[in-house]
Amino acid sequence: MAPTSTQVDEATRQVLKSSFREQGIASLDRLTLDASNQACSEAAGVALDEKLAQSIEADNLKTVKLPADGKFIGNWSEGEKIAQNGRGMTWSDKPGEANGGSCYNCHQISKAELSFGSIGPSLYNYGKLRGVSDPAAAASKPVVDYTWGKLWNAKAYNACSDMPRFGHAGILNEQQIRDLMALLLDPKSPVNQ
Repeated sequence: MAPTSTQVDEATRQVLKSSFREQGIASLDRLTLDASNQACSEAAGVALDEKLAQSIEADNLKTVKLPADGKFIGNWSEGEKIAQNGRGMTWSDKPGEANGGSCYNCHQISKAELSFGSIGPSLYNYGKLRGVSDPAAAASKPVVDYTWGKLWNAKAYNACSDMPRFGHAGILNEQQIRDLMALLLDPKSPVNQ
């Protein structure tokens, strides 16, 4: 008799649990799924029920923390460094070290990039295509709120998004998200050239 999907899932959990150990800053809490991740894992690639998806998005939207000082835009050159940095959150990283965003793994960031991922959409001309000519003045525009929210917690806009929940999960801090916002929205950024 073939095992049920529940049995396979439980066997997988046990293999993962026995295969990982806490070391350095890497802890086993990474194996614990929250309700959003659990629902998406159980869906196994099939679209979620619309009401469940909306509920997950609404719950995650509540976790989006807007910048404490109301400033959404940082330094695009720092944002580019974060986007191109794939380091962080491994057992060999030191506590408190800044993580990278690894954005290039899933997105095209600028026209000059030779290698980039295609899991996510191209970010080339992100601000330009959305009509942002002065990011500081655009703070009240819906695109700014959306972009901040998407970086903070991508599941607020797509229940089963593969994008990391950078702010929500503490992967990136508020200043790093500001810098990524500048990379995406500043007309002088290579993204918008």
